[in-house]
Amino acid sequence: MRVSGKFYGIGVGPGDPELLTLKAYRVLQEVNIVCVPKSAADRESLALSIIKQVIKRQFMTLELFFPMSRDHQILEQHWASAGEKVAKLVQEGHKVAFITIGDPTFYSTYSYVQAYLQKNYPDLPVETIPGITAMSACAAALEEPLATGEESLAVIPAVYNLERLEEILETFENVVLMKVNRYFNQVLELLRKKGLLERAALVSRCGYPDQIVNRKVSDLAGQRIDYMSILVIHKGNR
Repeated sequence: MRVSGKFYGIGVGPGDPELLTLKAYRVLQEVNIVCVPKSAADRESLALSIIKQVIKRQFMTLELFFPMSRDHQILEQHWASAGEKVAKLVQEGHKVAFITIGDPTFYSTYSYVQAYLQKNYPDLPVETIPGITAMSACAAALEEPLATGEESLAVIPAVYNLERLEEILETFENVVLMKVNRYFNQVLELLRKKGLLERAALVSRCGYPDQIVNRKVSDLAGQRIDYMSILVIHKGNR
């Protein structure tokens, strides 16, 4: 039986609504339901706030809860729950969009829901629409390339293991540290030890009206760093 509905994974970019792609805009004008991933019941969805600035039509929203947990069993239960809800809606004929900050294939919860559907509902129509990543937008804000020529680039999704980070800093010419806020002071100390403080820059809330670009990260020691912050380190002679 042919399913008339469809599931879309849509990257809405890093924050600036003008960075929403034309394809994402078109599809969002067509869908019936927008899935809003949330990690806490009282936390505003940044992805939803972005599309509301440009999509002026009415649409239904479905909140999907994904806890901030490292327990894989708990996470799998929530991925499965979300997948079942999405599958039911698509089978009923709805066009359903799962919106995500940045790109849906880059450290996004969408990937887990997509994998669940591929395994359990292989005939369900699914389309992934890429978006501009936060690290690309941060590089643009800094007016610096992430990497050029034959330079290598490492992207660290979250800083947990400082020993591993030290190895990465020794191996790669360019390093992007995401979710750096929790261990920012420890990272600063490591950069000081490696003589890389002057090679680092921090961008917070990139693409939002309160965006901050700081090229002297040592001044931020001891300060509270926003969750949406990325540290970019260039070891080369720029």
